[in-house]
Amino acid sequence: MRRSVAQRGAAASTFEHVAREAGVSRGLLHYYFATKEQLLVEAVRRDCELRLERLEQQLSTARTADDFIDLMAQNLQDTLREDPDFVTLVFELFTLSRRNEEIAAEYAALMRRTRDQVAGMLASAQDQGVLRLHAEPEAVAEILFSLGDGFALRMLAEPERDFTATVQAGILCARALLAD
Repeated sequence: MRRSVAQRGAAASTFEHVAREAGVSRGLLHYYFATKEQLLVEAVRRDCELRLERLEQQLSTARTADDFIDLMAQNLQDTLREDPDFVTLVFELFTLSRRNEEIAAEYAALMRRTRDQVAGMLASAQDQGVLRLHAEPEAVAEILFSLGDGFALRMLAEPERDFTATVQAGILCARALLAD
């Protein structure tokens, strides 16, 4: 589903495409997922869980606010370079959520879980003295995701452009929220 949606978009991705590419029967997909949208939600949910686990492991090595910020920036850049399809999936799911109440509820729940998990990482890092938050953890997490989502959209739209200065400006913004 990831590959199909990244290549064709959610509207053009069918169970037939996904089944063929996965080497399984359409019936098997229908057995587990009533709709292709449910399959997409589950694919994005699982991907987010794995990425957050990896991010949490990486951030646990941070000893300073700068380490924490650099690891988050590096994680975003690595994702865009190594797996831009993931970002496309998230944007496709958002687009679907604007027209489908069931998907909207699933997408909102996914955003809440992701925000809450990162807020927990931020609070933990603050408790350990790694950083000092200048706002509530949930608000800081939301701002960091907003920055990351904006960067991702622009970086995918202009892959040939050098975003080094933009990322550095974003790091300055993050530093204002996370460091003394």
